[in-house]
Amino acid sequence: MTKENQHIEWKESWRDEYLKWICGFANAEGGVLVIGRNDKGAVVGVKDARKLMEDIPNKVRDILGIMVDVNQTEEAGKEILEIIVEAYPYPVSYKGEYFYRSGSTKQELKGAALDRFLLRKQGLHWDGVPLPHIAVGDLDSDAFAYFRKQALKSQRLTPEILDEPDDLLLDKLHLVEGKYLKRAVALLFHPDPERFFTGAYIKIGFFENNVDLRYQDEVHGDLFTQVNQTIVVLKAKYLKAWISYEGLQRIESYPMPETALREAILNAVVHKDYASGVPIQISVYPDKLMIWNSGQLPPDWTLERLLGKHSSKPFNPDVANAFFRAGMIEAWGRGIERIMQECAAAGVPEPELLYELTGLWTVFHFPPEHSIGETTAKTALKTALKTALKTPEQILDVLAEKPYLTLAEVAQSIDKSLSTVAHVSAKLVKEGRLRYVGPTKGGHWEVLQ
Repeated sequence: MTKENQHIEWKESWRDEYLKWICGFANAEGGVLVIGRNDKGAVVGVKDARKLMEDIPNKVRDILGIMVDVNQTEEAGKEILEIIVEAYPYPVSYKGEYFYRSGSTKQELKGAALDRFLLRKQGLHWDGVPLPHIAVGDLDSDAFAYFRKQALKSQRLTPEILDEPDDLLLDKLHLVEGKYLKRAVALLFHPDPERFFTGAYIKIGFFENNVDLRYQDEVHGDLFTQVNQTIVVLKAKYLKAWISYEGLQRIESYPMPETALREAILNAVVHKDYASGVPIQISVYPDKLMIWNSGQLPPDWTLERLLGKHSSKPFNPDVANAFFRAGMIEAWGRGIERIMQECAAAGVPEPELLYELTGLWTVFHFPPEHSIGETTAKTALKTALKTALKTPEQILDVLAEKPYLTLAEVAQSIDKSLSTVAHVSAKLVKEGRLRYVGPTKGGHWEVLQ
């Protein structure tokens, strides 16, 4: 006998609250609610089957606004009702509440999960939603310059399109909805996406074990900056290079190919659920590197399907399209395959993928020669502390002398990344040591102490 599963639910008798189960089936893949079986699947029969044959369809229609078929069958001399529910292309609610069938459970959708569900049912996606209170003038010229340079190199946009002004370029990328820019624009081209979306950054930490965090970094800024700067920080502070020689040439190799690491970080950035409010987290241990992001697989996907040949179905299609046009990702769902191929070609272990309800893990296990010892960790910690103490004073010194500099110009003058300067400057403003006076363009900085 078939057990309860994604498409079958058993109930001994009818209760009106089971309309929630019907709602869940309609919002998922459809299914059958069987009345007259107990939890073990044994037939117990239904009283007043004829009356329920009329009552149930009417209640479903009046409360849920959908139609179902109710069939009466007989087994072991007892009557059973089968309520057959189709999957509906639009959201179905039970008195303003939304339910969804997952496995053999009924789940009420709330918060970010409800937002994703409602958008998906309307054929929309989170990063394509219009975003008020952001204009082209608020965006970062450096981010546009980087995108144009990469897109020209990739030849995935014509020079004529790339020569267009910023507002027309965004329109060509389908990042404009009416008079509004889309959410993807704030992530891709705004210098501070966290102003709009909590947790839109990358956190990196080195752990001796699951408890002892030795040192950490945060990478902020537009998504292009986050990807590039994360690679720089990981190679400089967190990963031990293995030195070898070919003749007189010095060769540095890392625990995984940089191309594989970059692809994994790109996957995390492109597929992250930015409504979660949680940053991408990279945890480095002496023997492994773990990347976690809060993205979700498509509803009908499994980890096995992700690991196999599959079509491209990004969680954030507009963000993915921008990275594709910049030549940083492929559009054919080959990211995981490329990571595996690069690791195999380099003779290092292929990463392990782990999927859970809260997100996806990519785990790179280090070859023995790349394990990071305690001495290396202490040296990196000293370097991190020295840099952290030095940067705020450098910024204040530069702005005291040249208050009209942009943050990008400050970053260039002290040889730091724009994301680092933006993050430290924000802390200085919060601490009351620095402030910005005047309009965004044409204003100046004041060093307060």
